[in-house]
Amino acid sequence: SRSRRDLYKVLGVPVTATAAQIKTAYYEQSFRFHPDRNAGSTAAAARFAAISEAYRVLGSVTLRRKYDRGLLSPEELRDAPRPSDRPTAHGPQTPPRATPSTTASRSSTPFDFDAFYQAHYGEQLEREQVLRARRELLRQRRKEAAAQG
Repeated sequence: SRSRRDLYKVLGVPVTATAAQIKTAYYEQSFRFHPDRNAGSTAAAARFAAISEAYRVLGSVTLRRKYDRGLLSPEELRDAPRPSDRPTAHGPQTPPRATPSTTASRSSTPFDFDAFYQAHYGEQLEREQVLRARRELLRQRRKEAAAQG
């Protein structure tokens, strides 16, 4: 059983940390200790697993509340999905559970920076695409207005 502050120490955030601070700490450390970046390092793999577990709990409002009160059961911890920021139009995105065959194939593939970048900056990229489309529409409207006089 863990003390109240263990998962906060793993991520290096205070108990009063906001969701954004927890997410930032998770992304920074998961990138640094990811097994694909530290091939063959059991210490990095163990650290990555601890970071992932801490984020699964602290990144979820309900699980964090239970953890802070000391009411989080091992079953809830084991079955907890990775928290998502916002549900998309297609619903919340939860990654499929790894099967032994997919786990074996993943270990031999290099780190997928495109997927990492999309996972970390996807919302920002979407916002920028929407803004570009709005700017283009505004530019076209101004051009049409200027042509009409």
